[in-house]
Amino acid sequence: MKTIATLLLSGFCLAVLASSAPAQAVYPYGRIPAAPPPWAPGTPPPPPASYVEPYVFAHLGVFDPNSDWDGLRRYDVGMHFDVGLGSRLSPFLAVDGTVGGYGAKAGADKATVIPVTVGVRLIIPHPFLEPYVGGGVGIYFSRLEEAPQQDYSGIDDQSTDLGGYISCGADFWLNSRVALNLEGRYDFVTPTFQSAAGNSFDVNMGGLTGSLGVRFAF
Repeated sequence: MKTIATLLLSGFCLAVLASSAPAQAVYPYGRIPAAPPPWAPGTPPPPPASYVEPYVFAHLGVFDPNSDWDGLRRYDVGMHFDVGLGSRLSPFLAVDGTVGGYGAKAGADKATVIPVTVGVRLIIPHPFLEPYVGGGVGIYFSRLEEAPQQDYSGIDDQSTDLGGYISCGADFWLNSRVALNLEGRYDFVTPTFQSAAGNSFDVNMGGLTGSLGVRFAF
């Protein structure tokens, strides 16, 4: 009798346990997908930016005028800024559109340039530090204001010309979307200005800019 009762009790317990267990999903061909691997500490962060997605950037820095005789030899170091929009097309290539400005002074004389450029950057991909080189072309809006002197009538003129630049720099990624940027850039543009006496002069308005900025990827 005890044996029958024991068998009945065991069968009842097994039935209760079977009914309380969660139903197992049925997958084709009887295969159960493997669980995703657990996250491991020290795993590298995601790549700096999603490719073929835009980013914005901005720089603030200094402008060192060229020392050519037909340029800005006597001008002091000035200021530089720019803002832009770009896209990372691949791990190694990005395209940028930039609007900025730089200028310098020599006493009361002033030289200012506003470049509107499009260029590319060749990048060495890395999760944290990405060096690059770049270059581009664009339209440069220049203005030169120089006071009259003995045997010189002075200039107060502006010009719109085709110019270009080369650059190098590095992005220091703080996370997958935000980076600090350090960049050096040299602009090339030689506009023609007309003096107050009607004489034309070709003036090298290029120079080196060094700037610190930020880059935000969407």
